[in-house]
Amino acid sequence: MPEFDLLVIGGGPGGYVAAIRAAQRGLSVGLVEKERPGGVCLNWGCIPTKAMLRSAEVFQTLSSAADFGVYADNVRFDFGVVRQRKDGIVKELTDGVAALLKANGVKVIEGHARFTTKISSTGPTTVQVFEAGTSPIFPGGPRYAAAPTAHSIREISATDVIVATGSVPAQLPLPGANLPGVITSDGAFGLTEVPRRLVVIGGSAVGAEWASLFHTFGSEVTVVEMQDRLVPLEDKEIGAALGRSFGKRGITVLTGSTVSGIAQAPDGLRVAVGGPQACEIDADVVLVGVGRRPNIADLGLDVAGIATDARGFIPVDEQLRTGVEHVYAIGDVTGKALLAHVASHQGLTAADAIAGHDAHIDYTVIPAATFTHPEIASVGLSEDAARAAGHEIITAKFPFAALGRAKTFGETEGFVKIVAGQRHQEVLGVHIIGPSASDLIAEGALAISLEATLDELADTIHAHPTLGEIGMETALAGLGLPVHIAPPRKPRDERVRAGGGSGA
Repeated sequence: MPEFDLLVIGGGPGGYVAAIRAAQRGLSVGLVEKERPGGVCLNWGCIPTKAMLRSAEVFQTLSSAADFGVYADNVRFDFGVVRQRKDGIVKELTDGVAALLKANGVKVIEGHARFTTKISSTGPTTVQVFEAGTSPIFPGGPRYAAAPTAHSIREISATDVIVATGSVPAQLPLPGANLPGVITSDGAFGLTEVPRRLVVIGGSAVGAEWASLFHTFGSEVTVVEMQDRLVPLEDKEIGAALGRSFGKRGITVLTGSTVSGIAQAPDGLRVAVGGPQACEIDADVVLVGVGRRPNIADLGLDVAGIATDARGFIPVDEQLRTGVEHVYAIGDVTGKALLAHVASHQGLTAADAIAGHDAHIDYTVIPAATFTHPEIASVGLSEDAARAAGHEIITAKFPFAALGRAKTFGETEGFVKIVAGQRHQEVLGVHIIGPSASDLIAEGALAISLEATLDELADTIHAHPTLGEIGMETALAGLGLPVHIAPPRKPRDERVRAGGGSGA
């Protein structure tokens, strides 16, 4: 008889959520984790970066306090304390996850799980758990307790298995990529002081966030991005706006550019940049933030017969089943959307499906947020994606500068953009750059989920004065009925037909 009904491999935001839901559904559940519970999000991604970004935000606010009539002399920061605060928050949350797992009766096994035999459709699935080693597996990063040793701790059998091993930072095959001072996003957490000169390779969410953070703390920052704009997965107007904002703040942005190599220099590193703005840049630290790859090393997927695609991700169906019976995969390792909240929803779906419930996940409405300054958030289709999908569209924008609450905040940079269908005016996409974008995007996600129209958004009474009013204001602009911005100027012939006279 199997030891568990379900064994979850990996305790990140997908794995621990799946384990808890399955236990709530009455299944006996085991979870194998080789590091602290919480995975990349709690330990090396979402939470620690946001803790540090909050410190940067407070520092920036205090540095400009005189604008609010508040005078704070000798404002400074202590990077050691910033890191201590981050570590404290991470520990509190990871301890909380461990307590939740225990409270729900999930058995946590410390170690590295590996499939060692081909999986049979008739019998229980068996995995070996190996002792985690102590050698780092992330060049330029501080993470340990990751690579398995040859010492097997135990064998575990389960009726079903969920693979939830997440992802790791991608590496670039660049000359000099292994030099001291060249780090990944994981390695950034190991820095004990703010670098004087920082080059960030990659202007997507990861790179842009680190660039924003270290610039606020005083680094001289250059971002090198291969595409024609920052955050290239976002709507093109959002990426262009972030580039302008970075430029105004003094962050150098080189788009349409690539790094051809990194070399040792007399006083640090020298980065060779190719493209329309070819140059050499001296740096103390080079941060590679070009994306992530699936964490499947030493899992024995090939032995078990579990297929991966050309990039190493595990293909799954809408209930997260792999091509092997009784084996599921969730989170970053599936390559669907490398976001913690997607992993959690996949975990809930897989656990419910295993427990016999009719569950599936819809990937059409996935909000995303980038915690730069200003913040970015989006959900649904960008303008270009909507046109490419064959939609006839209208777009509407409303600036934060025209919003009373934003003025009182002292944060007026940015705008909201709505992409809607032309015929029915259904909301297809919402894109935000500005204060509290990550919180405001929830209304956009709900609007798309409920197939709301511009009329329905505009007719919904929003509290005043709030940042949330901007959704209503943008919808009114899309209807051609803006109240707090000037209406678009109509062509002369339309004014005449509307009774505006021939001389106006």
